[in-house]
Amino acid sequence: MCRATKEVRCSKQWESSCCRDIECLLEAKPELIVEEASQQAVKELVPKLLRHGVDVAVLSVGALLGRDTYREVLEASRQSRASVYIPSGTIAGIDAVKALANVGVKRVVVRTYKNAQAFDRSTLEKLGVRGVRGRTMIYQGSGEEAVRLFSANVNIIATLALASGVIPWVEIYADPDLERNIHEIEIESNASRIHIRVENVPHPQNPRTSYLAALSAIQLLKQLTTKTKINIGS
Repeated sequence: MCRATKEVRCSKQWESSCCRDIECLLEAKPELIVEEASQQAVKELVPKLLRHGVDVAVLSVGALLGRDTYREVLEASRQSRASVYIPSGTIAGIDAVKALANVGVKRVVVRTYKNAQAFDRSTLEKLGVRGVRGRTMIYQGSGEEAVRLFSANVNIIATLALASGVIPWVEIYADPDLERNIHEIEIESNASRIHIRVENVPHPQNPRTSYLAALSAIQLLKQLTTKTKINIGS
């Protein structure tokens, strides 16, 4: 909630205050919280925020592939009528995926390529990867397992799953020569077959994620705070 090193007590001047626990945060009566902490933070804090009527934008969306977490978040939202917002993140085409879900999506495949330095070293070691000298597949399998193993790298998998109603098949590659984070996505339904390729510049302050992820969150906040009669996209 706060990255400041000096503790600031709660006060009525919320714009200059810093909360270090959820009780302080709720006392401030926020309209919207943007979560960017971790999947564990989503599990522990988001249902409580929703039950208190606070809208939440979830960036660690991988947590919502956990069925218990999803049910708890959904029930809390229904009870309080507070909303959960999920930015499109580091990919394109989520509007089309949601549209195709109306007739059923047959298959979703995600191939992610990132520099080897973007992955947590301990996770790579658990997978038996101790040195990457060229493009190396470090994971293939279900999207549910992928978001658990790579919680800081592949939130797009959960976003695609929630939008399509289908758990993606995932392939993840580490490449020491890559300077961009690349996602290749295939979606197949009776209405359309879509191929998407996105090449993202890593965020200058966090190379494990893409610059587009931050820009997507900014765009969501703009949409929520700008009153307009013209809405683009579905």
